[in-house]
Amino acid sequence: MRSSAAWRAVPLVVAVLLAGLLGGTPASADTARPGFDQQALFNPKQEQGYSCFRIPAIVKSTHDTLLAFAEGRVHDCGDAGDIDLVLKRSTDGGKTWSPLSVVNPGDGDTHGNPVPIVDQTTGRIVLITTYNAGRTDGKGCAVPCARTPHVQYSDDDGLTWSAPVDISAQASRPEWDAWYASGPVHGIQLSKGPHRGRLVFGVNAETAQGTNPVVNYGALVYSDDHGQTWHIGAVDSYPFQAKGPFPQKPSEISVVELADGSVYAGGREQSGTDIGNRDFAISRDGGETFSQPFRTIPDLVTPMVQGSLLRLDRPGPDRILFASPSDTDRRRWMMIRSSYDGGRSWEDAEQGTRVTDDWSGYSDMVQITGRHAATTEIGLMYEGGPVDARDEIRFARFAEDVLGWRNSPGPTTRDVSGQRSNAYLIGDPATVPGRYGSALELDGVDDFVRVPYDSSQLVGDGDFTWTGWVNYGASTSNQVFFWMGGMGSTAPQIWLRGEPAANRLIASMTTPSGTKQISSAGAYADQQWHHVALQRTGGQLVLWVDGAQVAAGPAAAGSVTQTVSFQFWLGRRLDGTFGLTGDLDEVRLYRRALSPSELDSIRTANAPVRDSLVLRLPF
Repeated sequence: MRSSAAWRAVPLVVAVLLAGLLGGTPASADTARPGFDQQALFNPKQEQGYSCFRIPAIVKSTHDTLLAFAEGRVHDCGDAGDIDLVLKRSTDGGKTWSPLSVVNPGDGDTHGNPVPIVDQTTGRIVLITTYNAGRTDGKGCAVPCARTPHVQYSDDDGLTWSAPVDISAQASRPEWDAWYASGPVHGIQLSKGPHRGRLVFGVNAETAQGTNPVVNYGALVYSDDHGQTWHIGAVDSYPFQAKGPFPQKPSEISVVELADGSVYAGGREQSGTDIGNRDFAISRDGGETFSQPFRTIPDLVTPMVQGSLLRLDRPGPDRILFASPSDTDRRRWMMIRSSYDGGRSWEDAEQGTRVTDDWSGYSDMVQITGRHAATTEIGLMYEGGPVDARDEIRFARFAEDVLGWRNSPGPTTRDVSGQRSNAYLIGDPATVPGRYGSALELDGVDDFVRVPYDSSQLVGDGDFTWTGWVNYGASTSNQVFFWMGGMGSTAPQIWLRGEPAANRLIASMTTPSGTKQISSAGAYADQQWHHVALQRTGGQLVLWVDGAQVAAGPAAAGSVTQTVSFQFWLGRRLDGTFGLTGDLDEVRLYRRALSPSELDSIRTANAPVRDSLVLRLPF
C-alpha cells in the first residue's frame, strides 16, 4: 500500500458529475473528493465581452458576502491591453454567484492588479487597483511604464462603488517609474497591538535607467484612517546593473498578520540568483519598516508565479496556508501547503494538498466560515485549465479537514554524511539486498527519493562528484538516476539518466552560460550492479562506470544551483516522469572532484571518504 503522504500529493481522479452539487459548471473532475467542491467562476466562453479572465482576488465582507474580483481582458490575455476590473458576489458561502458586474472599466486602458481589503470596523470594502495606458498589440507595458495606484470603495456590501481616486502621491514614488504593481491579492486589517485597525497591502516597483530597470523594491503601504489616506511604509530595495544579474527581486506581495501581530510579506521571486522562487520579509511595527529584509525560501517549490497567503482565524493551533502551483518550472499542479510556525517553515509537495493536475496560475484565498464555526471552510480562487492556466478562473470550497494536519512527507532513509539530510522515500520503495548491505528498489511508477534542501548541497560553479550503485534494465524507457537543481531548457540543473533504448547513459548540465551534455557508448542496463560516478572537474564533465571513464566533455561554466526552486531527487525527473525501474545503493555527493583512487576505494571497499562529503545514503 502506498503511503498516505503520497495519496495527499496526487488528487483522486473520479468521474463525478458536480454541476448540480456546485451550482455551476464543474471545472475539473480530477479535483472531485469528499468535502471538496469546485466550479468555474470566470470563463470567457460563458461571459460576454471578454477574451480572457486573469488575476483573482477575493474577500468576505462584514455581512458574510464573498466578493470575487478579476481582470476582464477584452481582446486577449495580454497584461497591458483593454482590461476592466470585474466582480461576482456570493451570499451563500460560494455555492452560487451573481452575474458579472464591472467595478472599474478600463475603457481601452489597463485597470487591474486588484487588492480588496475589508475594514471590519466600518464595514467598508476598499479596493486598490493599478492603471497603465492600454495597448492593442498584445505586448507588455514598455519600460519606463507609467503605472498609477487608485482606490475606490463600497459601503453597501459590494453592490455599488465610488469613483476611483488616484493615490500615486501617497502610495507610490516618482522614481518608481519602470514598474509599479499593487498586490495582486487581498490586503489585510491588523487586529492586534498598537496599530490595530490599520489597513495594509503589498506593492512592488522598479526604477528605470533609460529603458532598463536598475532597482527593484518590495514595499508595504498602509492606512490608519480606514482608507482615506495612505502611506508608504516598509521598503526593501535591490540595486543592480542594467541587464545585469541581481540577487533578489521580490514581487506580487501577499501579506498576513502573524499570531504576534507582525506582518509577514510573502513574494514571488523573479529570476534573482538567490536560490528559490519565493521570498519573504517581516515587519514588527505594523508595516512601517522591515525588521527582517526579504530573503528567499529555497525549499518552497513553485514556478515563477504569484502565490497567496491566508492565516486561519479559528481556535486552536496556528496555521497559515499558501496556495501556488507546485511544479518547479511550469505553472501547473495548484497546491495548498501549510506553515505551523508563523512562516518559518512550510510543508513540501508530499505534505501539501494538490488541488488539480491541470495547468494553474495566480490565486487568492478566503476563510468562508466565522471564527467559531464548527467546521472551518476555506475558499480558493485560482487560474486553471486543462489547456492553459488562463483558461478560466475557478472557485473551490473545502473544509480545513481536507488539508489534513501536519501530514507526514513519508518514511525517511538516513543520511550518514554528518549533514543530517535524511531523505524521504516517496511512493513505497522496497528494501532489497544491495551491493553493500541493503538497497532501495524503485518501481518506475511513483517511487523516488527526495533529498531535503540543505545549503551544503549547493555545488554552485565548483567541482563536485555524485556516486552511486545502479542496477536496472527491466524497462527500456529513459530512467533518471539523479536530478539536482531546476527543470526546463534554461534553469540551472545537473542530471544523469540511463537510456536503454538508445544504449547510453547521458549526463546534462545547464548553467546561465548554456547546456553541455556527455554520453557513454553503453547503457549498462543488464540488471547487474554498476558503480556510476559523475564529476565536474577542471572545467570538464566526466562520467565513470565501474572504475572506467566512459564519457567526458566540456562542462557548462557557471552555477548549476542558482535562481531555481532547488530540488534534489533520485530515481525520477522533477515533473514525475522518467522513473527508475531498478535498484539504488550507496548514493553520495561531494563538493569536490574525487581522485580516481578515491573513486576506486569507494567502489571496491565502500570506503568512508569524508572530505567534502555532503550526502551519503547507504539505504
